[in-house]
Formats: sequence, C-alpha cells, structure tokens
Amino acid sequence: MEEGERVVTVNRKAYHDYDIEETLEAGIVLSGTEVKSLRRGSCNLRDSFVQIKDGEAWIINMHIAPYKEGGRYNLDPDRTRKLLLHREEIEYLASKSQIRGYSIIPLKVYFKRGRAKLELALAKGRKLVDKKRVLIERDKIRELERTLKEYTGA
Repeated sequence: MEEGERVVTVNRKAYHDYDIEETLEAGIVLSGTEVKSLRRGSCNLRDSFVQIKDGEAWIINMHIAPYKEGGRYNLDPDRTRKLLLHREEIEYLASKSQIRGYSIIPLKVYFKRGRAKLELALAKGRKLVDKKRVLIERDKIRELERTLKEYTGA
C-alpha cells in the first residue's frame, strides 16, 4: 500500500470467484454525502460489476450507505456511478470483456491523496471445481508452513 492510501473496502469474494488477470485504477464520480459516507467506511462491493456503455464505464450495484447527517442530499445508495478512465483504457476493457468468460469487477475502494479511487480487475470466472482446487492447495500450503514452523522451532 502506497503512502497516503486508506482502504475503505475490499471485495474478498472476487478473489474467490475469479482469476484476476489485470488491474486498473479508476476514479469515481460521487456526490458530497457519498464521499463522507465512504470516509466512514460505509461501502459494499459484493455483487457489483463494471459495464461499458456508449464509450463510458459505469459501476453497477455498488452500495454506499446514506450519510446519517445528509438529509435530503442523500442519493440512492445503489445507484449506477460513472467511472473516470482514459479512453484507451475503456476501449481496452471493452474489447477484453467481449471475450467469453471475462468480466470487469471491482476489487477495492480506497482514498489516494484525498480522492476516492476504485481498483478494477479484468478477471476470468472460476468454475466450482477450480474454486475447490484452489482451497485444497491453500490448505496444503498452510499445513506445510505449519509443520515447517514446528520443525524449525520458530
């Protein structure tokens, strides 16, 4: 994590359901009360995804809880929000997402130098068999590390 970054939320389910191939950083167009709510850590990325429409990137189903003191200035918590990316990045993501099995998913929301950022991933969905295989491999690695730690006496 770079200096000046503060992570708001991480999409842990994405690391379980997808093989992450590439990551990108994007800005998010937010209202004032949404930024205040993000600073409090009230955000959920579960079941959210990125869609390219008319040459623009949009994040769908990202939940930002209403700011308690926001009153009438609060917007819909699940509204579609625009992402700020360069045209070349949008075209690249659009072309890659057309390939079967690939999706554009959000990985984490964080603040970088005071600005809200979203880390996107170009990812390929895992099948149930692959998910189980990855879990078994992780368990084997943990067990190996545990026995190695016992053996060395550390």
